[in-house]
Amino acid sequence: MKQSHSKTLSLAMLGMMTALVFVSNYLRVTMPIAIGGKTSFTLANIMCCLSGLLFGPVGGLASGLGSALYDLTNPAYAAECWITFLTKGAMGLMAGVMMRKFRQEPTYPRCLLGAVVGCVTYYILYFFKCFAYDGLLVEGLTAAVAVGILPLKVPASIFNAAVAIIAAPPLCLAIHKALQKAHISLD
Repeated sequence: MKQSHSKTLSLAMLGMMTALVFVSNYLRVTMPIAIGGKTSFTLANIMCCLSGLLFGPVGGLASGLGSALYDLTNPAYAAECWITFLTKGAMGLMAGVMMRKFRQEPTYPRCLLGAVVGCVTYYILYFFKCFAYDGLLVEGLTAAVAVGILPLKVPASIFNAAVAIIAAPPLCLAIHKALQKAHISLD
């Protein structure tokens, strides 16, 4: 009975994290850029990293699913929701892999490393998506022009990554401590 309750609680908390990722995607400022679409300042990356830090690799599911669901509610992003599922899912997955690698209590350095690895993974995939999908496929740009657009996305990307790297580790530690006090385990 206890194992069934634990699995139900874990599933409910993963669903709640998916909802938090979804809602945090609305906290964004979207700006057009001269060629090749738009870029955004968003707080969603905090929740994407946090889902991996709290839930381990399975947190990538909440990260990807919450972000993909947001894309489905916005006609500007709906066509690429599957890409968002993969890229944001990879962010949470890699943050989670770094947290679960040693199966120890979370510490600030481990949370920080997880957030950095998650963000780096995401931005490698994001810039590839901007080049290949947005630039070459959707906009029909030449490869040189598609590469030339990427620097326009760097300021927002640095801001988004920095905010996630700064905010996610202390949030993870605080939530983990609160869950321990309530005798709730995410494992």
